[in-house]
Amino acid sequence: MSYPLQFAADSVATQEHDPADVLAAVKAPRIAIESVQPSLDHGRFATKAIVDEPVIVRAVIFADGHDVLAAAVCWFDDQGNSQREAMQLVRPLGLDIWEARFTPRRVGRHAFIIEAWWDIYATYRYELTKKHQAGVSVTLELEEGRRLVERAAEDSDGALGKGLEAILARLGQAEQEVERVAVLLESETAQLMHEADMRPHLTRSDARYPVEVERLEARFASWYELFPRSETDDPNRHGTFNDVHKRLPMIRDMGFDVLYFPPIHPVGKTHRKGPNNALVAGPDDPGSPYAIGSEEGGHEAIHPQLGTREDFRRLVRAAADHGLEIALDFAIQCSQDHPWLREHPGWFSWRPDGSIRYAENPPKKYQDIVNVDFYAEDAIPSLWIELRDIVQGWVDEGVKTFRVDNPHTKPLPFWEWLIADIRGRDPSVLFLAEAFTRPAMMSRLGKLGFNQGYTYFTWRHTKRELTTYFTELNAAPLREGFRPNFFVNTPDINPYFLQSSGRPGFLLRAALATMGSGLWGMYSGFELCEGAPVPGKEEYLDSEKYEIRPRDYTAPGNICYEIAQLNRIRRENPALQTHLGIAFYPIHNERLLLFGKRTEARDNFVLVVVCLDPFEAQAGDFELPLWELELPDDGALHVEDLMAGQRWTWQGKWQSVRLEPWHLPFAIWRIHPVR
Repeated sequence: MSYPLQFAADSVATQEHDPADVLAAVKAPRIAIESVQPSLDHGRFATKAIVDEPVIVRAVIFADGHDVLAAAVCWFDDQGNSQREAMQLVRPLGLDIWEARFTPRRVGRHAFIIEAWWDIYATYRYELTKKHQAGVSVTLELEEGRRLVERAAEDSDGALGKGLEAILARLGQAEQEVERVAVLLESETAQLMHEADMRPHLTRSDARYPVEVERLEARFASWYELFPRSETDDPNRHGTFNDVHKRLPMIRDMGFDVLYFPPIHPVGKTHRKGPNNALVAGPDDPGSPYAIGSEEGGHEAIHPQLGTREDFRRLVRAAADHGLEIALDFAIQCSQDHPWLREHPGWFSWRPDGSIRYAENPPKKYQDIVNVDFYAEDAIPSLWIELRDIVQGWVDEGVKTFRVDNPHTKPLPFWEWLIADIRGRDPSVLFLAEAFTRPAMMSRLGKLGFNQGYTYFTWRHTKRELTTYFTELNAAPLREGFRPNFFVNTPDINPYFLQSSGRPGFLLRAALATMGSGLWGMYSGFELCEGAPVPGKEEYLDSEKYEIRPRDYTAPGNICYEIAQLNRIRRENPALQTHLGIAFYPIHNERLLLFGKRTEARDNFVLVVVCLDPFEAQAGDFELPLWELELPDDGALHVEDLMAGQRWTWQGKWQSVRLEPWHLPFAIWRIHPVR
């Protein structure tokens, strides 16, 4: 084949004038480190981990030729401490997948890199073993091995140098070839040579991969939401923090560990909303707590009808005594009476006629709320710092968990900065993103630092929808940076399914949420199966957002006992304390969903079957995952019904179940092999 003369001329010119290109190529890494996990956007964002639990690092590592490689994970904490863990090849060996684990012992930002190099002595041992076993003469190989040890001894000192000198002495004393082979192949020699390895062709991963290590509650917690103002027996009397004290034992006994309040700040009067979102409020209507700010103060203040700051502090302490952590709402929005409009008008965008635009989320309108402008000239950096200081102020009051209202409508750089700043001072602080929006945005918020996020779970009901969504949450990259919190309802969302499904519907949704994720939440009234809607809308009739709603939490038909049982089962079974590790199994009925959660060691294995039909009994045959427990198709399993406490044995992989939703629309079984 002939080439154009111009091409040849260009090639000659390159050879004559760019020898640096050749030298650069000679110095380029011979080892490839690819597909590093866990990672988000090649190390741009931190993946999530839990303190005292192993981080599993994997990578594809390979090089030209057949030389044996070695690799290690080098990891660092935010105090500058570093450690190294050797990586091992994962079977099957031909895939070049290497793995290691490290276990962070403190919360905060960590990072890791991967190093790989040619393991000269491991390569030598491999070739010597093959030749010796094949009966090939290894005279030259033995001399090569002696020289490798000699060179390593010359470059080493201390105990390592003495150990290698001892190996050389033993080689010199060995009279038979087979004895020298044994010395060079024994594990002690290999270990000493590994310690003395000069790591030729050392290659480091292109990125330093950050890992955000969080406390367990970032992944495993049960949230209960209530309006403190409704903790009263009279709709005409505003509830207080002191009134909340009497609810603490019941909330604790239902198994919750996070008690979350909507905004507790002063409520504005201008354009205050009346009952059922009416545009005109009466003189005694409390208004929406999301219309933050009045002459009594703004986001840093407490609504005077709720109590004093000392009352709040006492409630935080009392909640902690009951095993409950108080979470607050962080809603960056203002009533038109907020002090900021007078003190910092430059933090807002004003219309040409001097008025200010109220908030909208079509078709919803929030005439009682206005938004700040993060990029107004006067807002940079004072508004950002003020918002940071507000969060820090509540942290100083003992609040370590925040539910953030509509974070997707605020600048992403703001969240990345604020969360890093707050957690840099106190890495135990957690943030939950209330963002029912586009998948990419929800994922991005997790990457930016939100420890948890609301999800689409509320609108996933069929077997296919649930299977697809749970599987998606378990797959990369979501599994590395997004922790789903399965709220079954919220003050804003009265799901269509719950409006007509009755008590069985509330029970089956509670089972799906508690068993499907380590994080779940419910808004008060769910335990009473409240579902009366505004006709045609996913909104509550007589919504608590606009009025005080006293409740009798012991009313007939409540599901408090079942919720307590579900939360108890979660606490007692580590496999259920995460959304990860879920698997779906065949069951011959489209209205029955069967899935399993298991620990990596399979020492805790829970099966869950849920009837997705709240009205009719459903039955079906299902397949037990005997293969996951290394059992044959005719193997036997011990079974414990975790709701009823009954025990029995299953024999064989096919079994059957019937669920009657009016009795209990789900079953939860803990299984382990009969040995």
